[in-house]
Amino acid sequence: MSHDAVNPNARWALFLDVDGTLIELAETPESVYVPPELKSLLHEVTARLEGALALVSGRTIANIDELFDPLRPCASGVHGAERRGPDGRLIRAPLDTSALRAVREELAAFARVHEGVLLEDKGFALAVHFRLAPQLADAVHEKTATIVARLGASYVLQAGKCVYEIRPSATTKGTAVRTFMQTPPFAGRQPIYIGDDVTDEDAFEAVNELGGISVRVGDTSRTSATHRLPTVTDVHRWIRELPAKPPLLRAG
Repeated sequence: MSHDAVNPNARWALFLDVDGTLIELAETPESVYVPPELKSLLHEVTARLEGALALVSGRTIANIDELFDPLRPCASGVHGAERRGPDGRLIRAPLDTSALRAVREELAAFARVHEGVLLEDKGFALAVHFRLAPQLADAVHEKTATIVARLGASYVLQAGKCVYEIRPSATTKGTAVRTFMQTPPFAGRQPIYIGDDVTDEDAFEAVNELGGISVRVGDTSRTSATHRLPTVTDVHRWIRELPAKPPLLRAG
């Protein structure tokens, strides 16, 4: 265990993934639960960090707001395609989604004939969930990979925990973190990013390059994160202690 990872005298910028990091994973995206005490904790830590806290998620910002209401934190949604700073203004990347809209019905039809497969339309991305039908992982991968190959270089296939997502190649959670770090109240601070999935690896790499601390929750195999925390509960405990000197485990 490393007790010197966090400098209590540093000015921190804290970036947090949502599903699997702040809240436990659930069978469907709609069935997650955000306890009231977590909302209170985020409110307290945001104030302690002088506003330099942002949620960075694959969910849309509208969905983040539904989950964490009445909080309106700085946030990035759909893997960097949406961003909201402290002024509350929503900024969307200037991306052409016409090709994505054209394949939506194809994926909807696929989901209809495969029980347990759910299609989530995020506007900038299409996510195909199979947590309720893990035996269909290969079929979902084959279908989404075929579509991405047809769409060309503007889109990539993002693997996640029981999900394959077709998203724009121009934005990632890493680009979201870099953009936040260029503007107040994040600029000039040392970033910390906490996430649990392969979708967070771009952000880990960005934070590492910026001289910050990257933390993966749970399994740390094949990760760019430098540290780890075992569970969602440990994440809550850890951020509650910031900006003190809470311990971290070294990744790997």
